[in-house]
Amino acid sequence: MSKLSELKNIGVEIERKLNEVGIITQEELFELGSKEAFTRIRSVDKDACIQMLYALEGSIRDIRHHSLDGDIKSELRAFYDDLNR
Repeated sequence: MSKLSELKNIGVEIERKLNEVGIITQEELFELGSKEAFTRIRSVDKDACIQMLYALEGSIRDIRHHSLDGDIKSELRAFYDDLNR
């Protein structure tokens, strides 16, 4: 079991929010994926933003969120926009 804070893009605050929704390990995050993890966070934090979703996806891919491919960002943006409707 590896700590979430050892992943790229995951600082103390995102780790705390993930823990709050029952995601404690890297393995759990990888299994759930960024969209499900973000949806869970949004259930307790309505102010969670698109940057957090990008950070989660980047951490799963082991890259900085700024380096996400444009197509991936577009897909995540559409998912985020759907959550806000």
